[in-house]
Amino acid sequence: MKYSKQREAVLNAVLWSNGHPNAETVYENVRKEIPHISLGTVYRNLNLLVEKGMIKKIYMPSQSDRFDKELEHHDHIYCEGCHQLFDISTSNLNEINQIVEKETGFQILSHDIVFQGLCKNCRQERKIEGENYGIKRI
Repeated sequence: MKYSKQREAVLNAVLWSNGHPNAETVYENVRKEIPHISLGTVYRNLNLLVEKGMIKKIYMPSQSDRFDKELEHHDHIYCEGCHQLFDISTSNLNEINQIVEKETGFQILSHDIVFQGLCKNCRQERKIEGENYGIKRI
């Protein structure tokens, strides 16, 4: 892949993020370094970086896709209260491939799961009791 200052800035914006930024957040961060960059350039570079396996795209239902610097397989939990995306990693989710294969006859090559709900803090704010099982904020 040919080097470009814009692509490097886009990649760094994802790598240095404290979470899972969407393209608009990456755009705002990159504009601090390259004020005249266009949103289209950011989108093109994000998609190229995903295609080259340097970052991962997380497809979000009814929202802007998010981008992840962590390439090792893991799934996510999205909080509908604070709109944060959390990483989860559990071996039990890997069993889902075998269950779906058995029930459908499909050969499952991979899966990306985004659970939706409320994080512990949002549940407490709404006075709903519960535990925060295996969630690691990234």
